[in-house]
Amino acid sequence: MPRNTAPTAGKQRDFATHPDARDAGSADVPRAWTPKPCRLWSACGVIAATIGLQPSGLRAADGGIEALRHRITVGAPLNSTLNYLQAGDPAAPRLILVHGTPGSASGWSEYLTNPPPGADVVALDRPGFGDSGPDGAVTSLEAQAAAVYALFPTDGRRVVLLGHSLGGPIVARVAAAHPDRVAAVVLLAASLDPGLEEINPMQWVGTWAAVRWALPRAIRNANAELIALKPELEALNRLLPKITAPILNVHGTKDSLVPVANVPFMQARLIGARCVKTELLEGQNHFLPWNSVAVVRKAMAWALGASC
Repeated sequence: MPRNTAPTAGKQRDFATHPDARDAGSADVPRAWTPKPCRLWSACGVIAATIGLQPSGLRAADGGIEALRHRITVGAPLNSTLNYLQAGDPAAPRLILVHGTPGSASGWSEYLTNPPPGADVVALDRPGFGDSGPDGAVTSLEAQAAAVYALFPTDGRRVVLLGHSLGGPIVARVAAAHPDRVAAVVLLAASLDPGLEEINPMQWVGTWAAVRWALPRAIRNANAELIALKPELEALNRLLPKITAPILNVHGTKDSLVPVANVPFMQARLIGARCVKTELLEGQNHFLPWNSVAVVRKAMAWALGASC
């Protein structure tokens, strides 16, 4: 793929890698990072950004977002109610946005109230978050992927998937299980390398009954997802080569929650993809949906038109 076909904005490094060049670009990716803070308290920061501390434009958009809300009932393995927001052209290719942990569909307000042209945009409250059931955590990536797949159009249209943070491995799981239905994948600050997952001792405190039930549902479930994530990623690792769709991987070089060292792992494992494009955003942190809107929009446009 030509190096100039992916989005570009600001100071960033842009690497195009062919699936067979498994180590291409990896020497350019920083492997050192600041030690991660306690993941439980990191989750608090994510939820603050998602529900209350976004730029004012995103908060203002939330006022009319409820008019876009829909609800469906999903069978096994979830057997629960799933809430989602939908906007754009219902006859166009579907773009499904998957939030991290914690989070909700309303975190994508900017892209729903002003959807990218030529797209049927759907953002879900993942199981265990927002208005979706169940009340407790759903730590299985397979079950989370089933929730995403439940939002695939019934008319057979292929789908573009975009996952932020823990949403990244979820959309990767969908793409591996349904390669014939996925047109392209955007991995946004995604966590896929099980070797980089660590559990801070304070996270176990969050599992104590007296502490767990004092925590907000979103934080409680986020903590459970993060504790269970490493073995889930190890299982996903075996499936990654089954992804055939074009992939765009966007990551900030100053991401202290999901290290940029995830990038060479993904470049080495996504060997079945028709093409893999990696874009590093110099100096950016983990909160790309809110602080790098222009880049995210260009990533969506690339994925909707990907032809490699």
